Amino acid sequence: MGEMVRFTIDGREIEAEKGENLLKVAKRNGFDIPNLCWMEHMLPTGSCRMCLVKIEGQKGLKTSCTTEVQEGMVVTAFDEEIESIRRTNLEFILSDHNYDCSICQKSGECELQEIAYKYQLGSEEIAKLNYLAEKPELESDYTSPVLNYEPDKCIKCGRCVTACTVVQGKSVLSFVERGFYMYPSPDFTNWGDSACDGCGECVQSCPTGALVEKPLVSMIRAMDIDKKVKTTCTYCGVGCQVEMWVKNDQVVRVRGVNAKPNNGRLCVKGRFGYEFITSQARLTTPRIRKNGELVEAGWDEALDLITEKMTEIRDTYGSDALAGLASARCTNEDNYVFQKFFRASMGTNNVDHCARLCHAPTVAGLGKAFGSGAMTNPVEEFADADCILITGTNVTETHPVTGTYIRNAAAKGAKILVFDPRKIDIVGNAYLWMRQKSGTDVAWINGMINVIITEG
Repeated sequence: MGEMVRFTIDGREIEAEKGENLLKVAKRNGFDIPNLCWMEHMLPTGSCRMCLVKIEGQKGLKTSCTTEVQEGMVVTAFDEEIESIRRTNLEFILSDHNYDCSICQKSGECELQEIAYKYQLGSEEIAKLNYLAEKPELESDYTSPVLNYEPDKCIKCGRCVTACTVVQGKSVLSFVERGFYMYPSPDFTNWGDSACDGCGECVQSCPTGALVEKPLVSMIRAMDIDKKVKTTCTYCGVGCQVEMWVKNDQVVRVRGVNAKPNNGRLCVKGRFGYEFITSQARLTTPRIRKNGELVEAGWDEALDLITEKMTEIRDTYGSDALAGLASARCTNEDNYVFQKFFRASMGTNNVDHCARLCHAPTVAGLGKAFGSGAMTNPVEEFADADCILITGTNVTETHPVTGTYIRNAAAKGAKILVFDPRKIDIVGNAYLWMRQKSGTDVAWINGMINVIITEG
């Protein structure tokens, strides 16, 4: 931790690290300052003007989300004047929103709705406002396979743009037009024709119903779900923490959890690839081929057949006539039992796994170099690296969340060096792209080792 400072909020003494975000510190200490544009892990913009506070010795009101705490600072978070200004600002925001919340898919998790309820502002009060300009009519965009965009619910807070540009590092979203006519747009076109890969970071960050998931399983609101289950994403090996929203024993929505290693980030697979869980195409009973067709069978019948056939092969042709292929989708415990069965019961070491092809060389290399066949740093530390050399991996496709941290590093000025015959996606962020000929990896790596050694 850095230097600690003391200051007061509404007469209460607070201790925090010097330079910390004032709004974050206030919330951590129980001060429920309203805000709509601020999110942890994102750059503050101060655009919604709801988190205004007074700071002794400074003129006017300050946005607490863009203010750093300092020694001796005296902050007023709540008084009659501040609350009156917040209410007025909220009226302007709601007048731009102009939507019936009772039929909104985001109802129950809409931050704007919660703040409007707190200040007792509804559609009747907003309808009495005199609009300074005619609000443009923008068409809703349902062209994305994973999300819906309804601009009449957008409050121009900018969280979706920040999520896309700063967090995910993709820069697909940006604001177009100005003033009353400003709205977020993906690549200045519709969602379906844009470079959006469907990670859904914008959906998770949106405080209203302007950006919502397509109802992949069923229409559902936050208030209607039965439970939330925290678990680990089942796709790649990054280990992203996810929160599954469950209704009637079906997963109906997925959110990224603000925990390591992903800190809330997800990719399109982790956020939207959950339909397989209750898919009608999934096998729920064993099947046995009879007369050339696969037909359903009982577990006892299927296991007896497996035992009979495998024993027959072993006894006739020897143990090495058998081989087992394990699955990366299984747990470590399942795969341990699987290999134990083949080695101990069937008497063969013919056991293989997809990781032998892609990961075994790195396990061997890491083991010799560092003593363990695993990465030596947390995934998020990529964002703070000065130089990253990428070879033998299409990281943004195979491990997308790791790719976001590499993009973050590039945005901070890190030099990204890509050695790949293909123009993979991360080349767009690269300082240098070396397109070696296939099969020359050992040559260029030895060349680099030679320079490292000879030049000290």
